[in-house]
Amino acid sequence: MPPVVPPPYWRGGCEVRGWGYQLSPARVLKEMHEVGLAATELGPEGFLPSDPAAAAAVLAANHLGAVGGFTPVVMHSPVHDPVPEIDRVLATYKATGSGVLVLSAVSGLEGYDTRPTLDEEGWGILLRNLDRLSALAGEYGVRAVLHHHVGTMVETGDEVQRVLEGSSVPLCLDTGHLLIGGSDPAELARQSPGRIAHAHLKDVDSSMAAQVRSGDLTYTQAVREGMYRPLGRGDVDIAAIVGYLEGSGYDGWYVLEQDAILTAEPEGEGPVADVRASFEYLRGLLGPPSTSGVRPSPAGTGERA
Repeated sequence: MPPVVPPPYWRGGCEVRGWGYQLSPARVLKEMHEVGLAATELGPEGFLPSDPAAAAAVLAANHLGAVGGFTPVVMHSPVHDPVPEIDRVLATYKATGSGVLVLSAVSGLEGYDTRPTLDEEGWGILLRNLDRLSALAGEYGVRAVLHHHVGTMVETGDEVQRVLEGSSVPLCLDTGHLLIGGSDPAELARQSPGRIAHAHLKDVDSSMAAQVRSGDLTYTQAVREGMYRPLGRGDVDIAAIVGYLEGSGYDGWYVLEQDAILTAEPEGEGPVADVRASFEYLRGLLGPPSTSGVRPSPAGTGERA
């Protein structure tokens, strides 16, 4: 029987210090469930309890499963071995039933507005570490994926291609970050669907993305000014991307994210209104869920404030 394609999830909070007002876990998790989402990535450190059993209990109380987590780690440095820290992360996955380790090759600098240039030695170290961490995750029964991301060591389409050619690790296709980095996410989904094992669905205003690439806006400024949009209201061809993945037999998660920087506790609905719009848009693309599948459906939003 074919697996059910899950709807999206919500990852509340942000791993970058100083990125505005942070919504409380209680509000985020409650709103996820109310929207109809069924699972979430684990969020940044401190969003859920540090004890895995306690984190699992919080999710269960809100009727949510766990997908895995976005994990920023330095992988290009000759003096830093990422294996011990990732081993500690993976040791916590069993309690929550998490199955996807979302690796991000961060630069080691604060935030995502600048990054160093990676030389050949750094590329070699990065690619070897990706394979090492992928193998380590496999020992725990977890799938590791690489999340290309603005301001990290893997941002542009050429850099993503270098990972595809030099490593066996599958990708987390982030539709927004790839467009901001100057590439067409729909074309990557068309060309390499078999290497995509996880998907973060974002929609983006392409004119603001161009200003980030030109240096007229920093990434943080663009997020603050509303570069990210609900699915279907920006310039990413989400429908084509989902179509290519579905046509290739994709069996991973679709994760909803719409980064935002808040200044205070929202009045009224707040960010969940955009989450609901994105959820309904994606449900419209996927059609009614199958009743014969064996995979659970997730729920939530990747609103980061």
